[in-house]
Amino acid sequence: MTRYVIEGARVFDGEQPIGVRTVEVAGARIVAVGAPVPAGVERIDGSGATLLPGLIDAHTHADLEMLGQALRFGVTTELDLFSFPSTMDALRRAAAERTDIADVRSSSVGITAPGGHPTQLRGSVNDPELPTVARPEDAAGFVDARIAEGADYIKVMIESGETLGKEVPVIDADIVKATVVAAHDRDRMVLAHALTIEATRAALAAGVDGFTHLFIDGPCTPDLVEAFTAARVFMIPTLNLLASITNQRLGAGLARDSRVAGRLPQAWSDNLGAQFDTLPTGNFDAALAAVRALHAAGVPILAGSDANYHFGARGMAHGVSLHGELQLLVRAGLTPVEALRAATSLPATTFGLHDRGRITPGARADLLLVGGDPTSTIADTLSIREVWRSGSRTAR
Repeated sequence: MTRYVIEGARVFDGEQPIGVRTVEVAGARIVAVGAPVPAGVERIDGSGATLLPGLIDAHTHADLEMLGQALRFGVTTELDLFSFPSTMDALRRAAAERTDIADVRSSSVGITAPGGHPTQLRGSVNDPELPTVARPEDAAGFVDARIAEGADYIKVMIESGETLGKEVPVIDADIVKATVVAAHDRDRMVLAHALTIEATRAALAAGVDGFTHLFIDGPCTPDLVEAFTAARVFMIPTLNLLASITNQRLGAGLARDSRVAGRLPQAWSDNLGAQFDTLPTGNFDAALAAVRALHAAGVPILAGSDANYHFGARGMAHGVSLHGELQLLVRAGLTPVEALRAATSLPATTFGLHDRGRITPGARADLLLVGGDPTSTIADTLSIREVWRSGSRTAR
């Protein structure tokens, strides 16, 4: 069994900085934090660096290659928010057997209207036929089918297409409500795709547990903040996506970063530098202000990049864009420590992944060692020295 200690590094334990501590790993687990170094074990020098829990990206659409890319940038778990069983079954098996790719969870296929989102983004891709629900009484069957496919949570798509450049049919509100009831009866959370205020209000009325995007078509009014806090929901704002929709060209800056350039395949570097630009009238500063208001009101904010390629999401790249999201969360008003929680302990707790997201004895040894101190300068998360998944060091 592999045994080593990481010494000399500042430690952010998933909740707070705890100073310079020695962290001991045996096999796939952290076995001690701050204990004396045992004789004869490998010693890894973390001087001048900060040790973080492996990052959790709370919104992606994964494939095998991208799980490997995510891990190289310190993302040790991806939460996939729309997948096909034909793809996800193989990914789950691979993630269970290998330590050179990120771990993955998924909603399987999200519920949508016939002809609804995301079909308008898929173009000529030969997808399996999307299951749809025509009546509220059929929602339970949809949920059961997704659970049988291994869904860890349920996704509902409340999307008119107006923010993404092509209008599509929208799912009926009664079907959304019936889906939420059925999922909760089966102990599954429901996450809502909603990019407009109208869709957001519909999702809140239906009783969803969280949001996979922030709305981008208007400001966050005080009554909307009150609705969020009353509903006790969480938010994954995907500011990367909103920046791309409103043509902020933030991904291009990431692509030029010396810590990123040359480490991405050319296709992904190009995708990171591209833009949706489907809502040039959208107010990105208002989106930042909305995150600030929701966070100040106590709404949990989780970090998610919406990195994908198969759905044509321009302006993002697996692994890299989560670091960009952390920078945007700080720009929106979170402290660097709060942003780090949003990609470690908070998604772990929210999604019931109690074995990760923390540096504590007994936790999985999913670890990220970075130069500098991201608890004060969030951009230091990209200064990656080492990554471990389940105790195994990742080739870089």
